[in-house]
Amino acid sequence: MGCGALGSRVSEELARSGCGFLRIIDRDFIELSNLQRQVLFTEKDVRDNLPKAFAARRHLEEINSGVTIEDIVDDLNYSTADKYLSGADIILDGTDNLEVRMLINDYAQKNRIPYIYGAAVSSYGNSMNIIPGRTPCLRCLFPLLPPPGEVDTCDTAGVISPIPGVIACIEAAEAIKLLSGNPGELRESLLFIDLWSGRFNTYSVKPEPGCECCAAGNYEYLTPEKGKKITTLCGRNAVQITPASGENVNFEDLREKLHPIAEVEGNKFILKFTLDGCGISVFKNGRAIIQGTSDVNRARSLYSRYIGE
Repeated sequence: MGCGALGSRVSEELARSGCGFLRIIDRDFIELSNLQRQVLFTEKDVRDNLPKAFAARRHLEEINSGVTIEDIVDDLNYSTADKYLSGADIILDGTDNLEVRMLINDYAQKNRIPYIYGAAVSSYGNSMNIIPGRTPCLRCLFPLLPPPGEVDTCDTAGVISPIPGVIACIEAAEAIKLLSGNPGELRESLLFIDLWSGRFNTYSVKPEPGCECCAAGNYEYLTPEKGKKITTLCGRNAVQITPASGENVNFEDLREKLHPIAEVEGNKFILKFTLDGCGISVFKNGRAIIQGTSDVNRARSLYSRYIGE
């Protein structure tokens, strides 16, 4: 799930290893800035304006023609999760935000599908195997989503290209253990790596007795009430996004994160900035209006990229 820095590398490792079938899901197109860390793609893919999932399939078929690859250029949300994740042997994380990861976690727990979580930003990353009925789930680790703007993203904090590659290879190795019939070899801890400082740590994560997902069976991220509410604003060439968390944005933190890449203006009620040709207005409760597009998928991508979870 996801075919950026993590997902493109994970899918390449599995294709080269002879995985018989891969389904690659990603809603975005390749941009020039992606090539710094998304090693499967080329400048020609950018010039051709190719979707990531489509380009990934084409390149992987040239690497190993014996692998059947299905590319899905679409958004993963509560309404499409069953269509795209049903019947999977394992779900590998190549996403870029916690909200989608929570949806995957809920779906994996509900349908008893192993899920390998991974994330990378700046110089650090982490990964954890989530095996329903055997290990804690992602919501044991993150009971609540952080407020919008609080968590760093690759676009606000940067990312050095080796770290997503390292995390992706670790995800692929864990998947190979499981798919080759060696589930007893799976790591049952949270792995944290910081390549800049040279830190490699593992942390024990205990099941949360009151976990809404794996303990209570409450799969709320599979419902429309929990996801981001998105509205196309008629006649304004704009999309409004309202996050589900309801938590207030720390404007000072968000302003500081955006400072290297955008001029930010505003007051205690609203912050405004322009990036990628769109004017973005962020309100205190995390609601944002993305002006300059009526494309919901592009608006979601900009929100995740610059505001965060």
